Amino acid sequence: MLGSVLAGLTPLTLPTTPPLVLRGRAFDAGRPAVMAIINRTPDSFFGGNRHAQLDSAKRALEQALELGADLIDVGGVRAGQEGEPVDEAEEVRRVVPFLEWARESHPDVILSLDTWRSGVALAAADAGVDVVNDTWAGADPDLVHIAAQLGAGYVISHTGGLPPRTDPVAVTYGDDPLDVVRDVVTTLARGAHAAEQSGIPPERILIDPTLDFGKTTRHSLEVLRHTADVAALGYPVLQALSRKDFVGESLDLAPEERLEGSLAATAVAAWLGATVFRAHDVRETRRVVDMVATIRGDRPPVHARRGA
Repeated sequence: MLGSVLAGLTPLTLPTTPPLVLRGRAFDAGRPAVMAIINRTPDSFFGGNRHAQLDSAKRALEQALELGADLIDVGGVRAGQEGEPVDEAEEVRRVVPFLEWARESHPDVILSLDTWRSGVALAAADAGVDVVNDTWAGADPDLVHIAAQLGAGYVISHTGGLPPRTDPVAVTYGDDPLDVVRDVVTTLARGAHAAEQSGIPPERILIDPTLDFGKTTRHSLEVLRHTADVAALGYPVLQALSRKDFVGESLDLAPEERLEGSLAATAVAAWLGATVFRAHDVRETRRVVDMVATIRGDRPPVHARRGA
């Protein structure tokens, strides 16, 4: 038995994706990226990330950069339908002045705008937005074209066809548990192709399985297990896992208690080929993804003195 085990040992092969390139910086398996979340909202589902006041948002950005964030993702509307109504003018008021301050104060920072509205992205043009994070899967068909016009990257998401700010109810993708994975992979492939056709280079296209959106907890867990199949599409993979409901329902925990579960999901996604991680907890996520990259062999240890 030992002989057969030794004979079967082969070099480790793990999923990889091409690098994401923004502002001349490349992020890949050896240099994973942490996307810090700054919600300019009073009603975010996680109380630790409500920055409706401008000074609070500014402090959050400074702290995120100090803790190791590579990208800053700024949103002005709560994703779920429980939040207050926010029209386009109010969303612009919440996010654009902050983005303009961030660009002026930190000229080299990589800024991401979390919106589904093309008008909001256009209003943020002077801030030099680097990524348009379209979390509602092209609900506004003009948004991808505005992103291309701005020279920004673009996030392709999967929401199961739900319109913005719709919570999933009685969602089904078929009798086979893998049907949701097939739908995710197909939708992301089509969206990435459309983004390229709109003029966005592939190295600036991120694909996001978008767990929780249009999915039950069982759906999200199945898709997470199949992160490698998403990575096989050949674009950088973004996983937005932080403190989400699939973590809370898996462990029966409120958002404030979901850090460890989020980090476990992050480690699995990183092992399976995701390289960009949207997170509330920057320092902890930074350490996890760097450690996984080192275990995978994509990133060398900072020191390797033990036993040398």
